[in-house]
Amino acid sequence: MNGQQFRNNSLLAELFRQEYPKMTAVLCRRFGLEHMEIAEDMISDAFLKASEHWAVNGVPENPAAWLYTVAKNKARDHLKHVSLFETRVAGNIKPEEGENEPDFGFGSGYMEDSQLAMIFAVCDPDNSAEGQICLALQILCGFSVEEIANAFLTGLETIRKRLYRAKTRLRDSGFQIRTLSAASMQARLDTVLKTIYLLFNEGYFSKTNDQLIRNELCAEAMKLAVILTDNPLTDTAQTKALLALMCYQASRLDARTAGTGEMILFEEQDQNLWNQELIEKGNYYLVNACQDKQVSRYHLEAAIAYWHAHPAAPDRWQHILKLYNQLILIEYSPIAALNRAFALAKVYGHEKAILETEKLKLVDNDQYHKLLGYLYEYVDAGKAIDHYRRALQLTGASPARLVLERKIERLTGI
Repeated sequence: MNGQQFRNNSLLAELFRQEYPKMTAVLCRRFGLEHMEIAEDMISDAFLKASEHWAVNGVPENPAAWLYTVAKNKARDHLKHVSLFETRVAGNIKPEEGENEPDFGFGSGYMEDSQLAMIFAVCDPDNSAEGQICLALQILCGFSVEEIANAFLTGLETIRKRLYRAKTRLRDSGFQIRTLSAASMQARLDTVLKTIYLLFNEGYFSKTNDQLIRNELCAEAMKLAVILTDNPLTDTAQTKALLALMCYQASRLDARTAGTGEMILFEEQDQNLWNQELIEKGNYYLVNACQDKQVSRYHLEAAIAYWHAHPAAPDRWQHILKLYNQLILIEYSPIAALNRAFALAKVYGHEKAILETEKLKLVDNDQYHKLLGYLYEYVDAGKAIDHYRRALQLTGASPARLVLERKIERLTGI
């Protein structure tokens, strides 16, 4: 492979990660979700054609728009060929979306709105909340089954069944993409926010990717949240609290990995690399989210992130522990319970935190063993090593494995 081919392939890989879900959203919105498989096939064909065409003719000035145009034309030609275009699609396409529509770039508002509109459409009450989120994460956010399973802390087969049931129910219900009423948008907002939350989390800490941080997913989630805050129907206290949380978390992205890609633990991060502008934006959105008396999980998680972004406060761990106590009561999750145990260690010591952590019995969770390894470092080095080794067996992402290997080597004196 020559240098030009390598650069083309790298560009296509990056475009596939960033643009595939957006292209799917636009084509599904345009041709109908019932033709989702066709849309996905045409997008894949567009990337294949790009790899061949660009090798001969060079990369076009706007490669993302080129890919969209090819995929759109392939989808239209296919629908015409099978006689579906005239009978089921053409009558539903607005005049401005016809043959003479102007080309547009992938950074345009239409693309972003299309993706968000499709997330709302897919979050249909005919499916369970979990099914809606799984479908949105796969179709519109580009998640693999494994990534969805990690987001829900559940097995692959469970997710496959959820996806199958969700797709089947939408088809059987005669699902159509249509403009939603204000009441429908507000009724679906909680599920949309959860989807965006999980999208950001995968970008912030990827368990399935060799990159610990996937900046494009974090940026996409924040962009969708900003769009929601710009709409009076969806600019709620929860939306602002979620955006505040993401601003705080994103402020530390540059400090979370070394040049080699290895993860840097919070207490070892260079605070000079923290993005103060994002912290200030987080403060702004959190203050505005707290104008009424509503308290959601996003409010509590944003408040916890606030204290992480202000480490100089002498009593911050007491505040963080109180917030986790509230969070556990509002919406329990294994990760929240483990994070609470870490805060407990900071306030009351490692031995008490060990007792609380071991009660959770999350023996198949890598974070459980990582936390116990950390807690036992100060109590029993042998047990710490055992837990770190178990965590290593359960950890897939390379950057996280490097941290564990380094801890084991330090404790064993190798």
